[in-house]
Amino acid sequence: MNHAVLLPILIPMFAGALLTAMPAQQLRAQRIVCAVATLLLAPVAVHLLRQAATGEIVVYAMGNWSAPFGIVLQLDRTGAMMLALTVVLAVAALAAAGEGTARQGRHFHALFQFQLMGLNGAFLAGDLFNLFVFFEILLIASYALLVHGAGRARIGAGLHYVILNLVASSFFLVAVGVLYGLSGTLNMAHLGLRLAGLPAQDQPLAVAAGAMLMLVFALKAALFPLYFWLPRAYASATGPVAALFAIMTKVGIYAMLRCDALIFGGPQGLLGPFLHDWVFLLALITLAVGALGAVAAGTLRAMTSYLVVASVGLLAACVSMQTQAGWAAAMFYLLSTTLCTAALFLLADALEPEPGREDGAPVSASRLAGLLYLVGVVAAVGLPPLSGFLGKAMVLRATPPPWVPALWSAVLVSGLLLLVAVSRTGTRLLWRLPHEAEHVPEGNEYLDEDHPGAARVRVRPDARKLACCALLLAGNIALTACARPVSDYVADAAAQLLDRAAYLRAVLPGQPG
Repeated sequence: MNHAVLLPILIPMFAGALLTAMPAQQLRAQRIVCAVATLLLAPVAVHLLRQAATGEIVVYAMGNWSAPFGIVLQLDRTGAMMLALTVVLAVAALAAAGEGTARQGRHFHALFQFQLMGLNGAFLAGDLFNLFVFFEILLIASYALLVHGAGRARIGAGLHYVILNLVASSFFLVAVGVLYGLSGTLNMAHLGLRLAGLPAQDQPLAVAAGAMLMLVFALKAALFPLYFWLPRAYASATGPVAALFAIMTKVGIYAMLRCDALIFGGPQGLLGPFLHDWVFLLALITLAVGALGAVAAGTLRAMTSYLVVASVGLLAACVSMQTQAGWAAAMFYLLSTTLCTAALFLLADALEPEPGREDGAPVSASRLAGLLYLVGVVAAVGLPPLSGFLGKAMVLRATPPPWVPALWSAVLVSGLLLLVAVSRTGTRLLWRLPHEAEHVPEGNEYLDEDHPGAARVRVRPDARKLACCALLLAGNIALTACARPVSDYVADAAAQLLDRAAYLRAVLPGQPG
């Protein structure tokens, strides 16, 4: 049995427990423990990624109890890719946080590790109930991380975030209960086998439970009309937290892919009409709302939050295609948009004052910050030659003929609106500041127009945050340079997801495929 599959869950779990027990005054020791635990995940993720690239579906039976009676973890190409992406974000976010973020509240490092535990567990869960458990772990940690540092804006956004996700979790349990009542199992592969043989009179109930489950994932992914919690929540969080949160909406997209492929039977399954008719329409509206919100945004934080919403719309459209090409395009675009939006959150944290702390010293622009912004928005909007453009091109190429007019128009128009939004924000944030700095009399100070005679010091952007932003954007550049092998990998991952027989052979030996 391959025990390495457990490590992405066990390492942050034990690290989080240790950090919780450590005295609050030992911030340096906590930071070291958190950094070591996070860095240990990197070689584990690389090992699992290499193993999954062989095409093997690794199944780990907890307590050696085989499915469907025992709890199983499963690792495939898609799960391994998401684990590796999570590690990259975690390393960059933790490095950007430094000691300053941890001092704004209690248990930052412990919560950070529990967040990683929930994320990694969700990507490895082989049954619906444990998917729910890991969802709750990552959500509980995110509740506290969102309000870390307090402030009216964070508390208000956190309240809405908590209430909505508690309601969603309740519906999650209802859907799981209905599916269990119909099938007598919660293992994903076994559940798919049982639902395929449901009598005709029970199929409408299964469709209702499946649609409820997909709507729960849609809320967690921030799909219209369930998106309104995201812009305020992400814009009010600290930069490192928002950077890590960039992958949380992708957990909802991942869960939609996983459950549709294994449980509901893909394009010919129970939810085929629901995804084609409703999710596709909601995806187009989400794409439009994200683009319009980005145009109206007044800060880089808010604009980046709406960039996340727009990316969710395009990813959900790919999910609703239910084809190998569509799902492969979704995975490639997911990698690109997650890296660049996380980088923009870190850049916003370096250039803009935190919500509720506008009285701090203003930040001067720099050539490096301008270059990072340019690379980040080119990737986020989908302009050539970076990976965002390649991802969108893959999506357009995979679009089924009946959907071409609607999706192509939505992508092109939203891209134009996003280009206007990033140009406007870049002009306001980066062009104007150097102009102001030229008129600084002496001592790197400028005169506050609202309070004549009061001079305030202008500080440089945090070099550590800029370096972490550059690290994530280097991932976008590497994704562009390695587009061929990465596209081959995601194509194989999408084909593997749609191969239900392979999962049945791996999870339930002896069952017919």
